[in-house]
Amino acid sequence: MEKRNYYSILIIFVSLLYLPLSLNATLVHHNESEIEDEVKFDYNERSKKGPSKWGDLNKEWETCKNGKMQSPIDISSCRVKNMRKLGHMKHYKPTNSTIRNRGHDISLHWHGDAGSILMNDTNYPLIQIHWHSPSEHTINGRRYALELHMVHQEQVNKKIVVNAVLYKFGKPDPFIFILRGHILSMIDQEGEERSLGMINPKYITNNIYRESYYEYKGSLTIPPCTEGVTWLVNKKVETVSRFQVNLLRKAVHDHAERNARPVQPHNKRKIQLLFSKH
Repeated sequence: MEKRNYYSILIIFVSLLYLPLSLNATLVHHNESEIEDEVKFDYNERSKKGPSKWGDLNKEWETCKNGKMQSPIDISSCRVKNMRKLGHMKHYKPTNSTIRNRGHDISLHWHGDAGSILMNDTNYPLIQIHWHSPSEHTINGRRYALELHMVHQEQVNKKIVVNAVLYKFGKPDPFIFILRGHILSMIDQEGEERSLGMINPKYITNNIYRESYYEYKGSLTIPPCTEGVTWLVNKKVETVSRFQVNLLRKAVHDHAERNARPVQPHNKRKIQLLFSKH
């Protein structure tokens, strides 16, 4: 009996000796993973990977510094030339979706037919949405608290239409309110993706079928900054709470808590005001 107790005590003692080594190995592995997952770009202007350096980080990103139709821009009322009335542009419907922490933002992706935007007799299916804080586009020089991008892509030529929604501080946004639990559970978990089930995009903003937009030709606002993107920036500004903005910031990498690209040169681009009526 005494011999058995002796061996039990010996096993416990040896286990305790190896425990720190095991913990240290775990920490080393974790740190190596962080290095391997280091972001390719960031939003800190003082960083070597900040917005002004994006075009130098990768040959495929040169458009970020050489492009003449880059986004975002300041939308000045004096530059809006005319107004054009459209029919029913948006046709959204519920389908399966997932939420993802991409490190530089939180995004929702639809897996199936979530509907589309109809422009010039061409359908642009909705692919995903994501948020930037503060807003990337400015209106008459004013930068807002948050900006939502609804990314649509035509299936043949892969042309892109992005509908941008700006938010000012005020009442909580109902759509982000629905997602708050999922976002909370993904804080600092880059690459994490979870199923949301059926989500209808039409509930993202109020009166989504009856809106006015500023339209112009621009680019993606993250590398590779591809040009030829049609932008539809909602004229109506929605509201979002400070807690919701802070939640979206907290969930991503420290470098992306303020994940807005600076305003780019206008270069005499045409801005039109479009009106969509259900």
